[in-house]
Amino acid sequence: MTPQTATPAYRRLSVEERRRQLLDAALSLFAHRAPEDVSLDDVAEAAGVSRPLVYRYFPGGKQQLYEAALGSAADELRQCFDEPRTGSPLARLTRALTRYLAFVDEHDTGFAALLRGGSVVETSRTTAIVDGVRRAAAEHILSHLGATDPGPRLRMTIRMWITAVEAASLIWLDEDKQPPAGELRDWLVDQFVAALSVTATRDEETAAVVGALARDGRD
Repeated sequence: MTPQTATPAYRRLSVEERRRQLLDAALSLFAHRAPEDVSLDDVAEAAGVSRPLVYRYFPGGKQQLYEAALGSAADELRQCFDEPRTGSPLARLTRALTRYLAFVDEHDTGFAALLRGGSVVETSRTTAIVDGVRRAAAEHILSHLGATDPGPRLRMTIRMWITAVEAASLIWLDEDKQPPAGELRDWLVDQFVAALSVTATRDEETAAVVGALARDGRD
């Protein structure tokens, strides 16, 4: 008798594993194409499943799938700024920006479509998800600065800088990712210090933060 080759057993995915598989497939597509250019058939093909199966997990269709994928990406972006408290605040910010720009680099088209808006799948819920990332980033940064109860000028400066980081990221993509990510990161850190320094001339709280940053340095 000819020995039979063992056939690998088929492993049935759990509900959570299947959902994760579909979200990963959707994220990989949204990373390189605008949301309106991605269909459920595309997601099904990328995941190696049928279109009805995608609907089984996302009965709301493409809109529900996009919002879930966006939420997953938002969680990853929030983690970019969730930096361990080692090193100076500016060293922590540098590490956070390194992860942030790596995310932008990997999800270039999808990132641009997300922040520029105007997508046919954009809703108040997707806008809230994106704004949640901005607020979370601001809270992380304020926490690293030791600002437990920040005043309006310091809060506004941090949020304005986050907006500038987003704008710079989009321009960076338009400019074929030039200058190199490391140079862009360091320039954004310089912009952070410069913005705080301007506010410090009008706000004692921010002046104290700038003084602490100067003492701690960048290591």
